[in-house]
Amino acid sequence: MPAVAISGTGLIGASIGLGLARAGWEVTGWDPDRSVLKAAQDVGAIHQAADSFDALLATEVELVVMAGPPLAVIEQASIAETDALIIDVAGVKSAVLGAARPARFVGTHPMAGREMTGPQGASPSLFRGATWVVATDGATEADLTTVEETLGELGARPVRMTAAEHDAAVAMISHLPQVLATALVNEAADRINALDLAAGSFRDLTRVAASDPAIWVELLAINSQDVVGAIEDFRGRLARIVDALERGDAEVIRRFLTRGQEIRRTLAPGSASVRVALADEPGELARVGRALGSSSVDVRDLQLRHAPHGGGGVLTISVRPGEVETLGTALRDEGLLVLDI
Repeated sequence: MPAVAISGTGLIGASIGLGLARAGWEVTGWDPDRSVLKAAQDVGAIHQAADSFDALLATEVELVVMAGPPLAVIEQASIAETDALIIDVAGVKSAVLGAARPARFVGTHPMAGREMTGPQGASPSLFRGATWVVATDGATEADLTTVEETLGELGARPVRMTAAEHDAAVAMISHLPQVLATALVNEAADRINALDLAAGSFRDLTRVAASDPAIWVELLAINSQDVVGAIEDFRGRLARIVDALERGDAEVIRRFLTRGQEIRRTLAPGSASVRVALADEPGELARVGRALGSSSVDVRDLQLRHAPHGGGGVLTISVRPGEVETLGTALRDEGLLVLDI
C-alpha cells in the first residue's frame, strides 16, 4: 500500500487525502490547528494524525504533500528534511521553489477549489477533470512522471510549465478575478439599492469574492508583481472601452462584446448537470439532501421543474463536470431515478 503524508488538512489537503485513500493509499496528516486535523480524520481524509510537522516527515512514506497556506508552505519547504518526494499545492510557484531545500521537490498547483474552507467541504471528486499545474523547475523527469501518475489517480489533468509561466498565468486568470470580484462587490455595496437588484449574473461574476481573505492576502502579496501587471493591462483595456463609450462608437463596442462572446464559448463549461426524477411522495427532497451530503459535491445551481399536471417533477443539479458520476451514484444509492448520465 503506498503511503502519503499531508501537511495542512484544510479543503485541498483533505480532498487529496480522501482521493488518495479511495485509491488505496495510507494517509497520515498533520495540521497546526488540532480542530482542523480532527475534522479531517472524522471525514476520513486521513487514517492517522502526526503530532508535529517533524513527526510527519519522519513517517515512512513515498510522498509528502504540503497543502498549507502559501507562507507556511514557503517556510516548510525551506526547512524540510526527508528522502521522500515532496510536492506543494500553493497558488504561487516561484517563491516556493526559490525557498525549497529538499532535492526531490516538485511544485504543483491544482486549478480547483471551493468557496467554503476546511475539511468539512472536502471531496474526493474535487480534482476530477481539473487542470493541475506541475512546475518543471529543478525536477527530474522521473519525479515529474511520478507526480503526474499520482495526480492521475485523483482524476486530474497534469499540465507542465515553468514556475514563472504559472505565476504570470494565474495572475490573470485567478488573482485578477479575485481582485475584480471583490472590487465589484464593494462598489455595488456603496451604491444605494444596487445589491437589492443583484441576480444570477452578478452572483456568478462575484462568486470568488466569498473566498477566504487570509489566503488571498498571502497570494496577492507574494505574486504582487504579476498581479500588478495584470491589473495595469486590464485597466488599459477598460480605458479603451471608456473612450469608445464617450465617443458613442458602437462598432468598437460591438467588436469588444463579440470577441468576448466568441472567446468565452471556447472555454469548457464551468458546470455539468445531473437530472433526477422526483416522485410525488414525502421524503424525495430529503433523499436528494442525503445524496448531496454523502457525495460532498460542489453544487452550483438547483432548478426544479414540476410535472405538467402536478405531482413530482425533475430536479436539475449543476455540479463540477468531474463530479457528475459521484453525485449520480449517491442519488441512485438513495433509490432515486437519475436521468441522462
